[in-house]
Amino acid sequence: MKTHKLLVLGMEGVGKSELTIQICQGCISDYLTYDPRCYDSYSVQCVIDDIPCILEILDTSGQEEYIALLDKWVNECDGFLLVYSISKRKTFEVIEKLYNHVTRTKDSVQVPIIIVGNGCEKTTEREVSLEEGEDLAKQLNCEFFETSSKQRINVCRSFYSLVRKIRQVDGPVKSRRKRRTFRYLFRKVFWLMSDLVYWTDK
Repeated sequence: MKTHKLLVLGMEGVGKSELTIQICQGCISDYLTYDPRCYDSYSVQCVIDDIPCILEILDTSGQEEYIALLDKWVNECDGFLLVYSISKRKTFEVIEKLYNHVTRTKDSVQVPIIIVGNGCEKTTEREVSLEEGEDLAKQLNCEFFETSSKQRINVCRSFYSLVRKIRQVDGPVKSRRKRRTFRYLFRKVFWLMSDLVYWTDK
């Protein structure tokens, strides 16, 4: 069963832990582990698009003292949720920096990344508009969701979309391998048949 390693990034207090717990509770599974350290690590088994998989989710603290570990986490993970709170503009303003850090560390712009504006139920406290979130995501070529970890709005959709992006990135490599394998077998059969014809003619 394929394991997808996901990293949830964002400033402290944006609801990263709540989102992670919601996705774990949303997956009907007895396979759930929790590993509290300077980050929270969850492992949950679920089915996405009829394909079973294991999600290993790292929920970072967002605190300055753990910034030194960020590169290690980024290198170990396959996909990233960049989370801000729609009621705290300063948390939105760091998203592009996080995006740049992830793509620079991974040395690629083809990194599976989802931008999440959490707390969409806080309509009277909103400091970041829906359009601003959509515009930033479009600028960075990322998919975007506004979520509510309190009301379970778009939580599964955001995580599942991230897994689909990871599979899209992995897919072409697997396809190329399959094509190479098929081509190799075809040539092998052709060579064997040629040898057989040669020795039969003799």
